[in-house]
Amino acid sequence: MHISGKSLASVDRESSLYSSLRDAHQRIAKKDSTTWGSKATAEASIRLNWVDLPETSLNLLPQISHLIRKFAAHKRVVLCGMGGSSLGPEVIALTYKKEIFIFDSTDPNYAKHAIAGDLAETVVVVSSKSGSTIETSSQRAFFEAQFTTSGLKPIDHILFVTDPGSPLDLDVRTHGFEVINADPNVGGRFSVLSAFGLVPSALAGAPIEDILADARKEKSEFTSNDLAILDVAYIIVTQTEQYVAFTDSQSNVPGLSDWIEQLIAESTGKDQIGRLPIATENVEPIGNALTIAYGGKSADLVVEGPLGAHFIFWEWVTAIIGAALKIDPFNQPNVTEAKEQTSACLAEWGNKVPTLQSNCLDKSVEIFGDGQSLKDALATFIEDVKDGGYIAIMAYLDRRDDAKIAELRSILAHKSGHPTSFGWGPRFLHSTGQFHKGGQRNGSFLQITGETSEDFEIPGRPFTLRTLLFAQAIGDNRALATRKYPLLRLHLQNRRAGIDEILAAARSL
Repeated sequence: MHISGKSLASVDRESSLYSSLRDAHQRIAKKDSTTWGSKATAEASIRLNWVDLPETSLNLLPQISHLIRKFAAHKRVVLCGMGGSSLGPEVIALTYKKEIFIFDSTDPNYAKHAIAGDLAETVVVVSSKSGSTIETSSQRAFFEAQFTTSGLKPIDHILFVTDPGSPLDLDVRTHGFEVINADPNVGGRFSVLSAFGLVPSALAGAPIEDILADARKEKSEFTSNDLAILDVAYIIVTQTEQYVAFTDSQSNVPGLSDWIEQLIAESTGKDQIGRLPIATENVEPIGNALTIAYGGKSADLVVEGPLGAHFIFWEWVTAIIGAALKIDPFNQPNVTEAKEQTSACLAEWGNKVPTLQSNCLDKSVEIFGDGQSLKDALATFIEDVKDGGYIAIMAYLDRRDDAKIAELRSILAHKSGHPTSFGWGPRFLHSTGQFHKGGQRNGSFLQITGETSEDFEIPGRPFTLRTLLFAQAIGDNRALATRKYPLLRLHLQNRRAGIDEILAAARSL
């Protein structure tokens, strides 16, 4: 991995901090579960096999080759997975220009895209460590019904990646489905070089052997010459107290920032400390954020290398940062909050989203929060951001048809002067959602929801996809509201018109 940039001048390799980073680095190489302190030891002891994946995942290649042959007639690949199960394969597909539909949403409008292709030529990969993730289990049931309704056998079109002996593993094996087991001693966000990352990528035609080879080469390099990896960890620990802006601009690894965002946010955002990564469109100063890029020369730090090298490098850097910040990088104590609130909403509502009374209606946008107009609501929201705080935009929409709303991130960052992140709901709940609740308590949260033109029953569930989507949005809203954070929800009665109205109001601030 090649690193450059002006922030390297700040590195003090003679400091006690640098020595402690080197100690952590060496202990990680030995898979020492005490590296992160006594409280983290139990969790770390069952989460450290990611260290070996560049080598051990070679054992998966014969099984993966079998799957490629078996499903060779299926030209379209759909991945049902959340968080670490989907973000890695998405980066791989983008980097190597392979087609794969990432079904990591409960938005029924987005779900329609998942079944838009020829189902007879579709293979679906269902990825989940346990199978209990509500999104993934719902997506599985949804697709099984779609295949059956189309006169196709689900067993001929669906395969599963899961931990050995998991409830999902036991269930699908009894029904004769193809299953490939991942290493159970690897956490989700560290699993890109495991079966979770490799199986769907290989089915889409990505060169997974090259990815593993690049990861092995990089691991060999930084375990024998540790300066690059320690310099990057040192810079992230010392050159910012909270924000790190990552950009894919001018790089050959599109989408890597979204993967890193989950890796660092969910690993470090707890105990009211951490580093909040923000995926940006280009290199631009945002607040007091450290800027990192994978190409070009204008960022504070430039880290360049092949994709497989990036994967193991950033996982290792994140583990080192965890040791420096004295936090457990392998747990996610606050992720369950949103899940519990979602379940509470579903139990409360039954199968029908209740009518929620907004404070104000401006054209096609309902305002749940302060403000007599859309512009007024956004202005008030920005004014309430704490000094040194950040804005998180959370859009529970269709990330294909409603992609234009992502422009709001750069607009609000410019207008407010605060670091501003953007996440698609509900997938961000498995990423920055942990940081929102467990990291520094200085976030301001803008939710965007919208009416759906589609809805689908979920076989075996008493609720539809639309109801699940809104339960996740309102559930997270409730979890954030308990902390008294600035919180604004904008609900689009008409998605296309409402998005244009929000962007126009934001630009006029």
